[in-house]
Amino acid sequence: MKTPARLLAAGLAGVLVLGGCGGSPTAGGGQRAGDGEPTAAEKLYAEVGALTGQARRDRLVELAAKEGTLDLYTSMTSDVADVITGAFTDAFDVEVNLYRAGSETVLQRILQENGARFQGNDVVETNANELFALNTEGLLATYGGARRDLVPEAGRFEGWTATRFNLFTPSWNTKLVPAGQQPKTWEELADPKWDGKLSLEVGDYDWYLTLYEYWKKQGRSTEEIDRIFTGMAGGAKIAKGHTVQGELLSAGQFSVVASNYSYIVERAKQKGAPVDYLPFVQPVIARPNGFGLMKSAKHPAAAMLFADWMLEEGQQLLADEGLTPAIAGADDPLKGVEIIPIDVKLLIEQGDEWNKRYNTVVSTGEQVK
Repeated sequence: MKTPARLLAAGLAGVLVLGGCGGSPTAGGGQRAGDGEPTAAEKLYAEVGALTGQARRDRLVELAAKEGTLDLYTSMTSDVADVITGAFTDAFDVEVNLYRAGSETVLQRILQENGARFQGNDVVETNANELFALNTEGLLATYGGARRDLVPEAGRFEGWTATRFNLFTPSWNTKLVPAGQQPKTWEELADPKWDGKLSLEVGDYDWYLTLYEYWKKQGRSTEEIDRIFTGMAGGAKIAKGHTVQGELLSAGQFSVVASNYSYIVERAKQKGAPVDYLPFVQPVIARPNGFGLMKSAKHPAAAMLFADWMLEEGQQLLADEGLTPAIAGADDPLKGVEIIPIDVKLLIEQGDEWNKRYNTVVSTGEQVK
């Protein structure tokens, strides 16, 4: 898994015009983000941002209808992206040109297009690391509104706003782990009884960092924390990719997964797979995913309408898809659950170091081919 610093370097190393996916954005003549003066898109964001309530929605609907199109880049899974874009088009009759890829690919494409003065996307919806990197490059516009104010502080950042949280939590195969015998604490994952039965994900250094720092704040020594993680990894099977890891858990290739996303397990569970993650092992580690409005957007009204909609109607759609929306509803399933958000700033600043440390930890496990 590439770290943010390496991604930025890779994205800026070559200035390439990428075409053939997600619509046909135009190149050239528009004002470029970062040129100093506010772009046309930023001026519209400020103008409409002064409105509230129905007046804001009505104005955005009017302007977005004239634009007629939204260019969206996202790392959502294809099934979720199809639900979201379909519902948005049905609601506002705005055609969505969708480019969907892994978060690293989305980041590199945007950086390359910006370097080529190619206005590709209006809005991006992706992972925290990549959004932080894009904002650092000065490509994301300021966004505000009443719905953003409802997002927890852990999901509100300069240049971007969380729409959902990925929850890292242990999960298990219910055929292999009888009821009541599942791990109840993170520390239990280091128990020798799970040797050969536990799986770690090769790129989860953000989970590792967050849990490590949490335990340090609880007063544990680095030696004790290192022993816990060493105990987890020593007999573990190391998988690449949370989706694959979830499939292997469902198939019984291992009994317990240390840190898969809860929504992946929930979806498999709903389809009849013998897996579970409830009750949560606490604290639950939460990583924000969200959107950023592009300063260079060709369809800024559609972009802002999409942002507002994602924080309102879109929240229920995300919940219906088994994801954890950023704005909690009345029946919040996480009420009373201790949640520790990933420190995105620390992750960006020290990501390379923590990635190396985690690689050392998982190197003692057995790689799953």
